[in-house]
Amino acid sequence: MMLSKNSNRLMGQQMFQILDEANKLKLKGKKIYHFEIGDPSYDTPKKVVDSCIKSLRDGITHYSGSGGLEKFKKAAVKRFKLSRKFEPNLNQILVTQGANVQIFYSLYCIADAGDEILISDPSFVSYLSIIKMLNLKPIFYNLSEKNNFQVNLSELKDKISKKTKAIIINSPNNPTGSLLTKENITNIFKIAKKNKIFLISDEVYGRLVYEKSRFFSPSVLDKCKTTTIVVHSLSKSYAMTGWRIGAITAPSKLVEKMQLLLETTTSCVSPFIQIAAIKALNSSQLEIKNIVEDLKEKRDLIFKLISKIENISCLKPNGAFYIFVNIKKLAIDDVKFSKKLLKKRGVATCPGSFFGRNGRGYIRFSFATSSNTIKLGIAELKKFILLKEYL
Repeated sequence: MMLSKNSNRLMGQQMFQILDEANKLKLKGKKIYHFEIGDPSYDTPKKVVDSCIKSLRDGITHYSGSGGLEKFKKAAVKRFKLSRKFEPNLNQILVTQGANVQIFYSLYCIADAGDEILISDPSFVSYLSIIKMLNLKPIFYNLSEKNNFQVNLSELKDKISKKTKAIIINSPNNPTGSLLTKENITNIFKIAKKNKIFLISDEVYGRLVYEKSRFFSPSVLDKCKTTTIVVHSLSKSYAMTGWRIGAITAPSKLVEKMQLLLETTTSCVSPFIQIAAIKALNSSQLEIKNIVEDLKEKRDLIFKLISKIENISCLKPNGAFYIFVNIKKLAIDDVKFSKKLLKKRGVATCPGSFFGRNGRGYIRFSFATSSNTIKLGIAELKKFILLKEYL
């Protein structure tokens, strides 16, 4: 029996395949140090869990409106005002099951087969997977360590054609941990606006910014009324990855179409999940502040330990919870390096190649784990390199 051409375009997320392999080794008795998945080691705040349990016991287990609960949207508006200094209209917000699907909804509703979408190289794996699934054409603009992973504006302009429908940016960035400057983002917005294309800003790590680095959203430039689409979820900052809850903010006409798509595919987002998210958004944000401070300490720790290992290097990340390690001096394929590191030392990582051609020669580590795991795992990495076990 033949499957569809559409199914043959599916790519998935390869880091989950690494997680599966790591878990198989764990079942065989091997000690595993997890750095491969961007899943915070923290528990979801208790008050959020309790709110969900109460709503379940209160019988809030039926359909909700496909656009999302009004209380959730109002909570999102309040958070927008605090973080981005403006209030989007309620009809600009669509409640979704996490952020990944927001990319899908956006591209499905703004582009047709053969249209072009500009994405960075390297970039989060789902962008390319969704673009190919929709039979769109990815056009890559380069991010380089030499340029602190900022966007080269001249190159970006040259990549735009009559078929271009959107530019996707991600700041703080996965996999590099870099943060685009306000000037860089403002100029990207101007390019998008001038060419009458959408700017999709993936801001799922927007709360996870360290030191004096300042997060900036292009949404403040048009209030998401014409050009900007903000992708956001509660997964990372509230340690709610398994809950699958988020909200996309965009021009109202686009939201209207995306809501129809959501109705078609999933009907609605579970109301008890939304109620838990409302609790997270409306409660004291002290826990989030503490998480950011803790992640900053772990960022400093892993950067310090990796910097002491000969023949590898990295930039100190400004946001998110990833560190992108350059292994080019070892002259080995990053996929092979990652596989051998897992097999020989039990250190699970993600090859940079998974994120694009410019990721070749890099390994992504997630430091959203315990400090003890970081110390022990990086010690194993050091032995692995010192003994040249990667050969």
